[in-house]
Amino acid sequence: MTPLRLTVNARAVEANVEPRTHLADFLRDGLNLTGTHLGCEHGVCGACTLLLDDMPARSCITYAAACDGARVTTIEGLDEDDIAVELRAAFTREHALQCGYCTPGMLIAARDLVLRLPEADERLIRVGLSGNLCRCTGYVGIVRAVRSVIETRRRRGVMPVPGAGRTQLGPVGSGHAANPLSAGAEKASPSTPTAQHLELGGIVVPDFVPSEIITHHVTVAYPPAQVFQKLGDIAGVAACLPGVSLTTTPTPDRAEGVIKVRLGPIAAHFRGAARIERDPVQLSGRITGIGSDQRSRSATQGEIRYQLVPVDHGAVTRIDLSIGYSLTGVLAQIARPALVRDLAVRLTGDFARNLERQLAGVAPDRSAATEQGLNAGALLITLLRSRMRAILERVFGA
Repeated sequence: MTPLRLTVNARAVEANVEPRTHLADFLRDGLNLTGTHLGCEHGVCGACTLLLDDMPARSCITYAAACDGARVTTIEGLDEDDIAVELRAAFTREHALQCGYCTPGMLIAARDLVLRLPEADERLIRVGLSGNLCRCTGYVGIVRAVRSVIETRRRRGVMPVPGAGRTQLGPVGSGHAANPLSAGAEKASPSTPTAQHLELGGIVVPDFVPSEIITHHVTVAYPPAQVFQKLGDIAGVAACLPGVSLTTTPTPDRAEGVIKVRLGPIAAHFRGAARIERDPVQLSGRITGIGSDQRSRSATQGEIRYQLVPVDHGAVTRIDLSIGYSLTGVLAQIARPALVRDLAVRLTGDFARNLERQLAGVAPDRSAATEQGLNAGALLITLLRSRMRAILERVFGA
């Protein structure tokens, strides 16, 4: 047996392995990381692709013992990676997956292309993905998804990393985590924070492309300047939101906390962080957040943009909202866009009422929300009742 020390998805791992054990078998059988799939076992199909010292590698033809001291990142370790999050949303949007067996390796190979290609060149994307085989999709949706992510990131000013950090040709994994692209990084995400990132207590809050966007507006019976000032009180804003509690003292540009959600038998505690931007001239702002729930293995990213508009000669404020989100995991299979839209309308109404209470010097109504969190099931029942009542009124009259 050969002693082996690895860093797998930012976690130190020590084990004794037989010299013949391949890295894919060690990860799947020894660590239960089954997101790394085995297909041809000859390094041809690409299903077993992972990141070894931040570089794509075929784990089915890599001996585990040869990786001693290296950093390994599997598809499970990219749950909160900004590029992987955008790619997953794009794969869903462009129908780029069917059976899903090739998808983990395909996402990791695509991530490398997004990181290093200067532009969304279809020929280069097809060449770059030629080592990942898929028997279902015909590749059209996959290529379209990768192109869309590259185009979106370049428009946002996210520049490519030449060679994705490669300093020389040859086998990956021999650098033992010495890649300058991520030297000193404490997270599994190989990309370093840029202008689109902000590290909050170990949580990176990236920009992202929402899979769903909801627009809505609410009115508050106070002048815009007073409302804008109150929206700068992060603790006060959190107190207006059902199920939200802060875990650290917020600053004007960042906050960390927990959102409690209950949907039927599923109770989730999304722990995460938010990046806050405000424009006092335009009376507008943007809140970008990320969170994950370990129990349900669900993750979410969200973005709220708001614009304050004076109404009734400035005595009343209309808050125009654009709410974008992406949800993955168990809860994503339950939360349909139409229901989420109705929930968002209901919640923004509750938020506006609590905000008015705060502006009037009255504490927000937090009794049930603080103890149980956001009970989406109860809200859904209320919404279904109102929809049924509307249908009956249309059929039988008021």
